[in-house]
Amino acid sequence: MIAIIDYDAGNIRSVEKAVARLGSECVCTRDPEVILSAEGIILPGVGAFGDAMEKLKEYELVDVIKEAVARKIPFLGICLGMQLLFESSDEAPGVEGLCLLKGKICRIPDAPGLKIPHMGWNDLSYDNPGRLFEKLPEHSFVYFVHSYYLQAEDPSIVKASAEYGVHIHASVEQGNLFGCQFHPEKSSDAGMKILGSFLDIAKSR
Repeated sequence: MIAIIDYDAGNIRSVEKAVARLGSECVCTRDPEVILSAEGIILPGVGAFGDAMEKLKEYELVDVIKEAVARKIPFLGICLGMQLLFESSDEAPGVEGLCLLKGKICRIPDAPGLKIPHMGWNDLSYDNPGRLFEKLPEHSFVYFVHSYYLQAEDPSIVKASAEYGVHIHASVEQGNLFGCQFHPEKSSDAGMKILGSFLDIAKSR
């Protein structure tokens, strides 16, 4: 069973439908026992960094998430859910993230002809071998919606990148902790392969 953490994120239902379409049982929950007994956990996210951290605290999910990662339960953060894994964001100065990975979230800088938020399809370049991308050729296209991007401190955890005015760290992996800045649940066949790889990792744990 896959636990999708319910903290009022905007894309939770589309993630739930994508996981179900791939044949995995899933539940949207904020119950600590359910989350910590899951085969894999997904933290979705559409919204603002500061508001999201407030919701995670309100629902007493911060320690649950940290415990799940410490137990090495396969864990995937999507879009804002990935950003929350890191230390801080330009979007919410002074607000501490989950601090599970080192790095900061920066605003995509304004540039002539560049629309912000970044909305649309971009191809991925592979920085390092990543288990989420074993079924997917390099330069496959995935769907992004964001105004802020990751600068990871440790380049070895960056598995895929994209270019949109700046070099965007688009996916990370450290142990059983994964993150995607893009939306695999909205990325057609490529996204289904990425989610399928995560589900395979969860099932084989």
